[in-house]
Amino acid sequence: MIGDRWGVTDCEILRSYPCDEFVVSPELRAWRAVHVKAPAEAVWPWVAQVRLAPYAYDWIDNLGRRSPRKLVDLPEPQVGDRFTTAGGRELGRIVSVDRGKQLTGTIMGAFMSYVLVPMEDDTTRLLLKVVMRSTRCVALGLSVGDLIMARRQLMNLKQLAEHHS
Repeated sequence: MIGDRWGVTDCEILRSYPCDEFVVSPELRAWRAVHVKAPAEAVWPWVAQVRLAPYAYDWIDNLGRRSPRKLVDLPEPQVGDRFTTAGGRELGRIVSVDRGKQLTGTIMGAFMSYVLVPMEDDTTRLLLKVVMRSTRCVALGLSVGDLIMARRQLMNLKQLAEHHS
C-alpha cells in the first residue's frame, strides 16, 4: 500500500508488535522507524511523553501549541492512561506498556506500538507500527496522512533524545 513504510528494514516489518494483538486482519498496516544516536534509556522518556503532546506538526494537531522540548516529571505510563493530548484534549488510551521497551496505544480506532530496540553501539532503533480495521480506501488515505505526521513525530523524538542524552 502507498505510504505503508518509511525507514524500516524488511526484518523490522516481519517482527511482531504489541499492536498486532489488538486488531485481527487489519486493512491498514504501516511501519515507520528512525535510528537514534542515543541509548534506549534516553529515548524512552520522550516516547512516554507523547502523553502530553503529539510531537508532530504542532500547528496542525496541537492548535499551534509547541510540544514540550524538555522532559516533564511524569509517572511511568500505565495501561488505561491517556495515550496523547492534542489541541488541549486528552485522546486515546494506553493498552500495553513494557517500561523502556514499548508503548502501545489506541486512538480513533487505530492501534500503534512504539518499540525501542537497543543496538550494540549504544544507539536505538525507534520503531512504530500502526494497525487499523477499515475500508481499503480509508486505509490508503490514513496511511499517507500518517506517513507525513508519524515521520515528523519520530524525527522530533529522535532529535530531542539525541540532544538531551
